[in-house]
Amino acid sequence: MKNTQSNPETKKFVGVAAAQLVKDGMVAGIGTGSTMVFLIEELARRIQAEGIKITGVPTSFASRLLCRKLGIPVADMGDVASLDIAIDGADEVDPNLDVIKGGGAAHTREKITAAMAKEFVVIVDESKLVQKLGTTFAIPVEVLPAGLTFVERAIRDLGGEPALRMGVRKDGPVVTDNGQLLFDAKFPMGADYRAIDQKLHATPGVVETGLFFDLAKKVLVGCQGAGGLELKTLVRK
Repeated sequence: MKNTQSNPETKKFVGVAAAQLVKDGMVAGIGTGSTMVFLIEELARRIQAEGIKITGVPTSFASRLLCRKLGIPVADMGDVASLDIAIDGADEVDPNLDVIKGGGAAHTREKITAAMAKEFVVIVDESKLVQKLGTTFAIPVEVLPAGLTFVERAIRDLGGEPALRMGVRKDGPVVTDNGQLLFDAKFPMGADYRAIDQKLHATPGVVETGLFFDLAKKVLVGCQGAGGLELKTLVRK
């Protein structure tokens, strides 16, 4: 469910810029996704070129593997109670800096990391900016397998259309790093996502949703300007 209009050059630009927010001595949450690959690569370069010492706390197996491959020291998020900063991508960002995450099936761990951080920063290219959440992206809902049918009915009762996320080049559904399954739920335009989020969290069998309200303090946006690539910084009011 990734946005195919995203520009790799813009992703790299914003990922490299965001890596400068990680300072020597920090413990940093490192998110998941294509934009984060560029951030991880830049952090590895800074460790080698500048000698900075950091500890990364990856939100997924994929990010952990890349960090270890490139020589970034990592810690398990279950062993960390707080973070100096957490940086992650997003699938949609609205004008209030609320976001939808979960295109990479890691939103539960990403939300824990965001909540642990003194500062949670989202990095995106401009294709991810929307006026209202749910415009282009369904709401990921991580679900216990035992609650699959019950949660599916609950989503429908809330006006949503749930689709079980299926694997690519793998038979069967996507299985998260937590061993759970995922629904991608589309709701009608104008839906009250805060109310929906609250009701989903009260539904037995729901592990977590991809709706991130009131967590991002700052969003870095890579844009294609008249003079080339530009960086916009959006700050929560």
